[in-house]
Amino acid sequence: MSDTPLVLVHGLWDTPALFNSLGRAIGGRREVFIPHLPHGLGVVPLEELAAALGQGIEARFGREGPIDVMGFSMGGVISRTWIQLLGGGERVRRFTSVASPQQGTWTAQPWPGRLLASVGDMKVGSDLLRRLNGDPKALEGIDCCSLYCLADVMVVPGWSAVLPVGRREALRPLHLQHHELMAHPASVAQVARELLRP
Repeated sequence: MSDTPLVLVHGLWDTPALFNSLGRAIGGRREVFIPHLPHGLGVVPLEELAAALGQGIEARFGREGPIDVMGFSMGGVISRTWIQLLGGGERVRRFTSVASPQQGTWTAQPWPGRLLASVGDMKVGSDLLRRLNGDPKALEGIDCCSLYCLADVMVVPGWSAVLPVGRREALRPLHLQHHELMAHPASVAQVARELLRP
């Protein structure tokens, strides 16, 4: 069992229950913390959710000590915001981004960012993503991995779900849709292998 705790961060319209299958695949080989981050159906800005993530991590593990973080979908951008803008990078050992719109997604473009702030933050060229991509130094000392799905209909195009640093790997089977990635045995096993990597 790894001594480094693992934090799993859910995305839009999700709850910690999203990770039930992944939790079974990990099978007690890691200490796992899954905070609930209420997003008001997309109303709450991602920086507020990132601050809430940091508060939850401190409440669970204190202010020091290494952790690993995996964010799915919007949860990957929330995690990255905490890492890069709110000091989380000082304690993160590994960051795994799964099907997360790190370069934005065209599915967010039609929605009004003033009403749905978290959706607006995921638009291609949003202010938040420009800040994150413009200064990725906080990621450079972290073991980063981007797992993406070419057939994703939520993160469009699928290959844009990648961080500016680190390894990149396509999730299989290639035909899976967004939320199937956290339920299909093959993709869950692939994510679990990455999270259990020595």
